[in-house]
Amino acid sequence: MGRPKISIIGAGNVGATTALMIAQKSLGDVVMVDIVEGMPQGKALDMSQASPILGYDLEISGTNSYEGISGSDVVVITCGKPRRPGMSREDLLFENARIVGSAAEQVKRYAPDSIVIVVTNPLDVMTYHTWRITGFPPNRVMGQAGVLDSARFRYFIAKELNVSVEDVQAMVLGGHGDTMVPLPRYTTVAGIPIEELMSGERIRELVERTRRGGGEIVELLKTASAFYAPAAAVAEMVESILLDKKRILPCSAYLSGQYGLEDIFIGVPVKLGAGGVEEIIELKLTDEELSLLHRSAKVYREGIKALGW
Repeated sequence: MGRPKISIIGAGNVGATTALMIAQKSLGDVVMVDIVEGMPQGKALDMSQASPILGYDLEISGTNSYEGISGSDVVVITCGKPRRPGMSREDLLFENARIVGSAAEQVKRYAPDSIVIVVTNPLDVMTYHTWRITGFPPNRVMGQAGVLDSARFRYFIAKELNVSVEDVQAMVLGGHGDTMVPLPRYTTVAGIPIEELMSGERIRELVERTRRGGGEIVELLKTASAFYAPAAAVAEMVESILLDKKRILPCSAYLSGQYGLEDIFIGVPVKLGAGGVEEIIELKLTDEELSLLHRSAKVYREGIKALGW
């Protein structure tokens, strides 16, 4: 058996950084696809030349043709327009639906047995859009959101308490946007609930900063959105799938009645393994938490309807 094949559609900041992080984990051969001539090829050659120093020994290639994704085990969709200052993720809806829809058609054609991870915003709607166009079973389509949002929450908590980020575990549910639902009750430092370590007011401030986490970076960069942390989050998901680690990670997954929601992709904790989303974990939520999750779902349901699904 050869090495696993991971294809990344879109070789911009997120796509190229994801490719490098996947290579550094030695998860498999990597193909980057992009419409800009020479860009994926140049970035692939650059990464390949770094391999003797960074210590990965696999094939990294770039192409402008979707045929290059043939036989992929995992496909990561990052293509689309990034946010600009003042834009919400939802502002990108129609333009990115066109771009992602075209990519999904090609995934269906060339990589029909792959597991697909969507990264393009507005994330939860684009994941639904991809699922409908590919016709794949829902366990093989997911969105990367909760891993990133939880990482941001973990970082802010670690800084606030002056502890190692390694000891902070966090859970963030809901859509990848301003309606996301961080769960302080399920957030701990070395097993200690954060409610025992900081005031309710401070927790609420960190929750709010997590919700605005991507926007804060967009405002600072001005011409781009975050890419290091999103790429790291994708690499963690790809690793759990290809190594069948069965990590419990928050992802945008298809719900069919869980949490009282159905026919929607939204962020929930899942078991991620060789079969993709192998199980959806149903946490016991308070009435308020469940209400916030349903409010978040309502926003994305409107986006789905706007696309005609």
